[in-house]
Amino acid sequence: MTSMSRARVARRIAAGAAYGGGGIGLAGAAAVGLLLAEAQLAKRHVGNGNSGRVPVADGLYGTAYTVPDEPPLRLTMLGDSTAAGQGVHRAGQTPGALLASGLSAVAERPVELHNVALPGATSDDLDRQVALVLADPARVPDVCVIMIGANDVTHRMPATRSVRHLSAAVRRLRTAGAEVVVGTCPDLGTVEQVGQPLRWLARRASRQLAAAQTIGTVEQGGRTVSLGDLLGPEFEANPRELFGPDNYHPSAEGYATAAMAVLPTVCAALALWPAEEERPDVSRREGFLPVARAAAEAASEAGTEVAAAMPTGPRGPWALLKRRKRRRVQEPEPRAASVPSTQRTP
Repeated sequence: MTSMSRARVARRIAAGAAYGGGGIGLAGAAAVGLLLAEAQLAKRHVGNGNSGRVPVADGLYGTAYTVPDEPPLRLTMLGDSTAAGQGVHRAGQTPGALLASGLSAVAERPVELHNVALPGATSDDLDRQVALVLADPARVPDVCVIMIGANDVTHRMPATRSVRHLSAAVRRLRTAGAEVVVGTCPDLGTVEQVGQPLRWLARRASRQLAAAQTIGTVEQGGRTVSLGDLLGPEFEANPRELFGPDNYHPSAEGYATAAMAVLPTVCAALALWPAEEERPDVSRREGFLPVARAAAEAASEAGTEVAAAMPTGPRGPWALLKRRKRRRVQEPEPRAASVPSTQRTP
């Protein structure tokens, strides 16, 4: 599918989500039977991941930066197993811990991490997760990172419904005063062991959803980072941990790769980047585009950021597309988190 075609589909999905339509699915009805048959074969070949237990990484990071009477930054993770950090054994290997540690180093302030993500979650669980996040109005996060979408594809949730829930979550969080960064749907077509035509359908569905998620998020004042095929090498190397009915498990290195891509956007959302780095760099193919076109381009290239630019233009809202340089993030020391890295079952 070309970038322009993906932009048109993304616009239709986002419009359906905004205005209550529900007829646009992630795969044509004629392909559903074949998709289901291939999915069953994929589960047998690839496996179902681990038992669903994830390390608890909640706590305070960067305590060396503590200053009296200066509160820590608050970072909250929402979403599915990717946001929770399922598939690794140490709390410091989870994306939340990696982002909290990296953000603390950039801001030179402690960062308090809270994770409400649920392995196996689809986008309709975001309503519940946001309610948990906003339960205490005095402790609204400074920034929320949402990673969601893989299970929407594998569960064949209509894309309009998926985007509607994500857009509502972003709107509620932004209204409460939190910055929001969404890691859009990863490319499920990167799992080598999944046969054709399921791989082609999974790739097409993943990228369509990612583009539509971008439009919905940006229109509500959030930013997105495309995960796309960023984790492809990890899927290929660790297939038995990475694909199942409700699992999507990068390795520790895979989570570090994702955190490297997301961290610069989290910092930019909090105005922690130098002003000159916020201007588009033509040499890196950055610039202002209609939001649907920016969303389509981002869905095709992992690690690309999209943020709102102008509320309207000749072809609707415009966005800034950025290809930020990734920041290496180190696994924090075991005692960086105030909550022990014991295991929990969500």
